Amino acid sequence: MTRHARNCTAGAVYTYNEKKRDAAESGYGTNAQRLGKDSVKSFDCCSLTLQPCRNPVITKQGYLFDKEAILQYIVTKKNEYSRKLKEFERLRRVEEEEITQEANCKQQARMERFVNSEKPTTTPAHKSSPVEQPVLPAPSTSAAAIAASENGSISNMANGNQKKLPAFWLPSECPNAGAAKAKKPDATIYCPVSSQPLKVKDLIDVKFTPIKDGDTKKSLIAKEVRYMCPITHDALSNAVPCAVLRPTGDVVTLECVDKLIRKDMVHPLTDRKLKEKDIIPLQRGGTGYATTNDKLSAKEQRPMLQV
Repeated sequence: MTRHARNCTAGAVYTYNEKKRDAAESGYGTNAQRLGKDSVKSFDCCSLTLQPCRNPVITKQGYLFDKEAILQYIVTKKNEYSRKLKEFERLRRVEEEEITQEANCKQQARMERFVNSEKPTTTPAHKSSPVEQPVLPAPSTSAAAIAASENGSISNMANGNQKKLPAFWLPSECPNAGAAKAKKPDATIYCPVSSQPLKVKDLIDVKFTPIKDGDTKKSLIAKEVRYMCPITHDALSNAVPCAVLRPTGDVVTLECVDKLIRKDMVHPLTDRKLKEKDIIPLQRGGTGYATTNDKLSAKEQRPMLQV
């Protein structure tokens, strides 16, 4: 009887621990690792640059961006759409020319068939038909044999084939390779995080309230806790759920929203009536608690070890 241990090598059964250990050493299987604090974006950082926002704006889905970064992203996508639209128009003109040429060829073929059908098919009576001679089969000679006899070589580069690609595995040499089909590009610009339609007019300016700690030696970016709720003066961090009030752009805690704002639906700073759509939850980067976040583990897909 074999001993019960993780490093037992005398057993007849390939255990799960042995399989996991061999997979880790050989590079097979999925490699999973829990994200640390340095790998998680802070709540006040841009979702594109991953740096603290200078001019923060937020989308309707609650994703924070730096205004300069998101405007540059939108301009880049518009330029890409213009380039794709020009390519689409060029391919469409090529397709129209091919269709027109094919129709002309069919029309020419019909005319030739009609002209050939109108010609007389009977032979004159004073001319006797020649005696049909038996046709002997010609010796079969392939193109490769002719090329070999002429050039003295059987290489596939002979007879002017050196300019053709002999690599049949290339996409351009496949049997179904042909002209690209014209597909009209989508003019809609999508958010790089939520993949929802994004417009410049939907971006909302965000106003963070700096924390009042009396420390004037450190810059605002160098501080670990930088902002606070303007109503309750609670410090804001990834561990504190936050929301943005659309009319003014103030960032407040969700606890303040549930206990103070939702009772009368009035803005505490401006006494302005609010609607439910004016309260936008701010998407956080992550914390160390499993119940707060959905995805705090990174996975690397590798070849699977099958036994």
